[in-house]
Amino acid sequence: MFEQEKAIIERAWYQREMLAEEEVRQAIRSTVEAVDKGVLRCAEPIDIDNSEWQVNEWVKKAIIMYFPIQSMRTMRGGELEWYDKMELKHDYERLGVRVVPQAVARYGAYIAPGAILMPSYVNIGAYVGEGTMVDTWATVGSCAQIGRGVHLSGGVGIGGVLEPVQAAPVIIEDNCFIGSRSIVVEGAHICREAVLGSNTVITGSTHIIDVTGSEPVEYKGYVPPRSVVVSGSYTRRFPAGEYGVQCALIIGRRKESTDKKVSLNDALRDFSIS
Repeated sequence: MFEQEKAIIERAWYQREMLAEEEVRQAIRSTVEAVDKGVLRCAEPIDIDNSEWQVNEWVKKAIIMYFPIQSMRTMRGGELEWYDKMELKHDYERLGVRVVPQAVARYGAYIAPGAILMPSYVNIGAYVGEGTMVDTWATVGSCAQIGRGVHLSGGVGIGGVLEPVQAAPVIIEDNCFIGSRSIVVEGAHICREAVLGSNTVITGSTHIIDVTGSEPVEYKGYVPPRSVVVSGSYTRRFPAGEYGVQCALIIGRRKESTDKKVSLNDALRDFSIS
């Protein structure tokens, strides 16, 4: 399935003059449509527990080449006006997605049935799973992979990545809770049922320190399953002196009493943090 489209897209990636050919344009458009419908993904798990993911580089190539074959046009909604080349998603009632006014999702992003979009933004190539809440002013960047039953709280920023094509997107697995104003970027991987406290920043190079044992255990770009994470700092020496550098602290594991649908305060209260 899609082997023909993949072969055409791979050739066109290195021979951009092929973008003038209708066969190539059709292969690109059918690929983006498959991503829009959730049939294809920019990245997907390759084992049963989601610990290993593969990046589908050819799908990202199709999305990148979709831009130059689209024409700029004016779009209007009442007195509001935009000028762009990308379509927006439509027909949410049929898709089974609740969309509050001012929410925007681009065509080429998959939004699963039961998802809720408060005034927010979901970019092309992203995947948003069943029952996930994208709360007010949260953003889901291009190709980001958001699992089922996730809560992206108000103002959360989930980074996007199209290039380089081999770069892994941000992955938020099932039933995670991402606290208000948190930022997850640079291909960071948040495993299932993890909780990030408000204002937590996770990048590809963030020091993520598990402080639950007798000795610290450090991760980068990866939060283990069921971790409860808050923003912290560690001391680092510079030529001008010692200063606090931001990090993230794993302070415990999510308990059964705060499983699945849970408020952030409930999850943090188990560890005497509100």
